[in-house]
Amino acid sequence: MNDLDLLRLITLQDSTTRTVLLGTGTLGLVSGVVGAFAMLRRRGLVADAVAHAALPGICVAFLIVGSRQFGSLLLGALVFGALAAWAITLIRGATRVKEDAAIGIVIGAFFGLGIAMSGVIQRSPGGNKAGLDGFIFGKAASMVRDDALLIAGVCAGVLLIVVLLYKELKLLCFDEDFGASQGWPTLRLDLLLMLLVCVCTVAGLPAVGVVLMVALLIIPPAAARLWTNRLGPMVLLSGLIGGASGLAGTAMSAVLPAPGTRGWPTGPLIVLCAACVFVVSLLLGKARGVIPGWLGRRRIERTA
Repeated sequence: MNDLDLLRLITLQDSTTRTVLLGTGTLGLVSGVVGAFAMLRRRGLVADAVAHAALPGICVAFLIVGSRQFGSLLLGALVFGALAAWAITLIRGATRVKEDAAIGIVIGAFFGLGIAMSGVIQRSPGGNKAGLDGFIFGKAASMVRDDALLIAGVCAGVLLIVVLLYKELKLLCFDEDFGASQGWPTLRLDLLLMLLVCVCTVAGLPAVGVVLMVALLIIPPAAARLWTNRLGPMVLLSGLIGGASGLAGTAMSAVLPAPGTRGWPTGPLIVLCAACVFVVSLLLGKARGVIPGWLGRRRIERTA
């Protein structure tokens, strides 16, 4: 990238860059916010199952519609993601299988079905133009304006629900039994949280893909947890880390030189940016970081 291209990126003169930044920035922000509640409820791995289960939903939607209509593909992914979450609950309730094993079963079954269907579609006449393999690892660089606006709209709706139900979600995360005893619909709130996780996961598939989407839901809240012990600051910081990672990863994919003409993939760079923030937080985090914890123990030993 020459100096002129870098200037165009910094000043956001390129419409493609603005489009991708809009999609990845809002996706990272909302994923961090929802991921904070999901992590506290130990629902992070469910997001992994939902992401992998979305692939056969995308394939089924493509077979029904006959084109890569973005909204239809996301709807199919959302339906199959909800089926995966329901299947995990059913397996846990009807058998003695633990949750991690149930998640593994669902991931293997749904993702295997998705890979098989994707292969059939790619080999069929006209299927090579479907581009469904882009949903496995993400293809943010090819995002168009309508796709970015749809992602931003979905994320805005999710964020609005979280803001309106913040107190209820807080109660669900920290004292579910007390909430149930007071008549709060804790089961419905838990299902709503799972639905929000499903929506975020499905919305992020075009940007970071099936494989990496779960990282965008887990890494930002895990990093934020190392800085604070309070829910409000944690949710806010997690959203900022996710949004900043989305923007930084997108900018790096446009700036960094790469062999060939395709450049660096945006999705993996977004996740790598979030991972770098986590490493820094692990070392320097005020609440649970390694170095502040070591210094605190040293001070206690000196005063003892």
